[in-house]
Amino acid sequence: MSSIWENVKREIEPTIPKKNFQLWIDPVTFLENKDNTIVLGCPNKFSRDWIRDNYMGIIEQRLGTLGNSHYKLALKVKPSRKRSVSSNPPSGSKQLPLPHMPTKRRSGRGWLHREYTFDRFVVGQCNEFAYSASKALALGDNQPYNPLFMLAGTGLGKSHLTQAIGHAILDQDSSVRVSYVTAEDFVNEMIFALKNGRIDEFKNKYRRCCDVLLLEEIHFLGGKAKTQIELGYTLDALANEDKKIIFTSPLLPKDIPTLTKELSSRLTSGVITRLERPDYNTAVKILEKKATERGLSLSEDIIHLFAKHLTRDIRQMESALRCLKAKSELMKAEMNLDLAKEVLRCHVTEQESITMQNIEKHVCQYFKIEPQILRSKSRKKIHSYPRSVYVYLCRHYTDATLEDIGKSVSRNHSTALYASEVIEHKIKVDSKVKSQLSFLQQKLKSTTK
Repeated sequence: MSSIWENVKREIEPTIPKKNFQLWIDPVTFLENKDNTIVLGCPNKFSRDWIRDNYMGIIEQRLGTLGNSHYKLALKVKPSRKRSVSSNPPSGSKQLPLPHMPTKRRSGRGWLHREYTFDRFVVGQCNEFAYSASKALALGDNQPYNPLFMLAGTGLGKSHLTQAIGHAILDQDSSVRVSYVTAEDFVNEMIFALKNGRIDEFKNKYRRCCDVLLLEEIHFLGGKAKTQIELGYTLDALANEDKKIIFTSPLLPKDIPTLTKELSSRLTSGVITRLERPDYNTAVKILEKKATERGLSLSEDIIHLFAKHLTRDIRQMESALRCLKAKSELMKAEMNLDLAKEVLRCHVTEQESITMQNIEKHVCQYFKIEPQILRSKSRKKIHSYPRSVYVYLCRHYTDATLEDIGKSVSRNHSTALYASEVIEHKIKVDSKVKSQLSFLQQKLKSTTK
């Protein structure tokens, strides 16, 4: 009887998108034929419900096409495989802290944002596949969604989904050892362990005392050869034990500078999803939800005004709503369309009036370089740093695409994105860089008014 289901799958495969088939149909297996009913096994409840609501019709149709219309169909969740017990389990049920290491850990629920849950995530065309894959991995067995790689720029929801996976897993079983860490923290923790002779404890933490690894911003590993090797061994150890692994990055591994092919292969060995900028309809839903959460009663005109103009990312929308609320409360002003337009001018008008040419002029004047230096092949810091600043400002103050920004400095889009992310990181940790960017931003704003 299992051959009937395999034939049905072959009939369905050409009729739906490849990624949908791989995610939903291919993992389904034949369980039994009971009372003229073909029972199919799904990886988890979420998968079962999704297939029932979206693919049951096409499955029944193909079953009939193959001359098996007399059979009924039933969907069940496949029995989960029991986790094998290691013959040499680590001593104790809790991970011991590394001596002299900071006591705070990005593990368990303590480091997960309490609002980053699946029920608070707004699903739309721009993120539906990422949401579905994340929820399926969180609520079911590892395969076929493990490891999961989420590709997205800043402020598009990849951290929300990553931490929602952690919350959902812990809601099912609070004893699961979930480790949430950024690539930067992973690097710093490894360096600390090496300097203090505690590398074995570091390896034990991520290889033997971790059931779920949530690793964010993996593009930070570019150029860090030793850390890439250690992470590769860690990922192999986790994969061999069927542990769940989730990665996020604004760049595909192949586009991360100086990332080894071996690590790139490990990072992309599972499902790859992309979160795009919110489309108009999704933006409306996000604004409505965020407004409700903040206790704002906004007219449809305000919602649609914001959805039309706030197109960069979700953080921009949240900032506009916060400003609208603050201005209404502090100025005792009515929350109407005029007030919304006034708030909107602070978020988009000045950006629309700033051009890439303006930015090039100010960056070159500030760093005392010729414009052709930005487009040169030079990798000297005195040339590459101004180039990265230029890219960062273009990305945040113009509507130019990454491709256009990259072309303006004779680089590809992935290099441009990497340069922008580097400056964004430096602003957080280097007061000098923050001061330089603040000065340039003020100059840009003052010359375009």
